[in-house]
Amino acid sequence: MIQFGAKTADESAPFGDDSSPLSNMIAVYADTGEIGEPVIIGYLNEMQLAKPGEKRLYSLKSDGSLSFYAWLHNDGTMELGGKVDNLVRYIPLSTGLAKHNTELSAELAKISLAIGSLGGSYTPGAVTMDVSGSKINEIKTL
Repeated sequence: MIQFGAKTADESAPFGDDSSPLSNMIAVYADTGEIGEPVIIGYLNEMQLAKPGEKRLYSLKSDGSLSFYAWLHNDGTMELGGKVDNLVRYIPLSTGLAKHNTELSAELAKISLAIGSLGGSYTPGAVTMDVSGSKINEIKTL
């Protein structure tokens, strides 16, 4: 379509790709060289949610409803299937919990010593907290 001397067209993209170019980007138009042999270079996105500069990848269930998505926002954040909860960095979490266990064990030893000095007895048990079962090896981050 020609409008005010400039070519315009609806944006198209591969199936499941929801992204929006910035206003100063250049669009690519393509015709086939074969008459009667059109080529599909994308699908019209009738439900675009991404803002300029963002990228949203999604999959659909067979009934057309949303199955899962990954949304890269233009503010540097990402949604992975939703925005209700947060992912965590496993290594700092595991390190912090190990430090907490050590500090707690030291405090329990002080309590045992104080109780012993008053004539009582208290033997602190081992303090452990294992979060290895929560580690997701298939997803990596910074």
